[in-house]
Amino acid sequence: MAVPKRKSGRAVTHSRRSANTKVAVAPRSVCPQCGAAKLPHFVCPNCGYYKGREVIVTE
Repeated sequence: MAVPKRKSGRAVTHSRRSANTKVAVAPRSVCPQCGAAKLPHFVCPNCGYYKGREVIVTE
């Protein structure tokens, strides 16, 4: 059985573990009405449209 020659330091252990915990950027889509960036399957916060119809009245 493999045995390490020396104890690994805390920094080595934490940097190895943290390499797999990256936060992914939320996907973006373009609103067909106004062209603003929005989250997919969400109402556009800029114009209030979703699937070609106005859901939220915005000014």
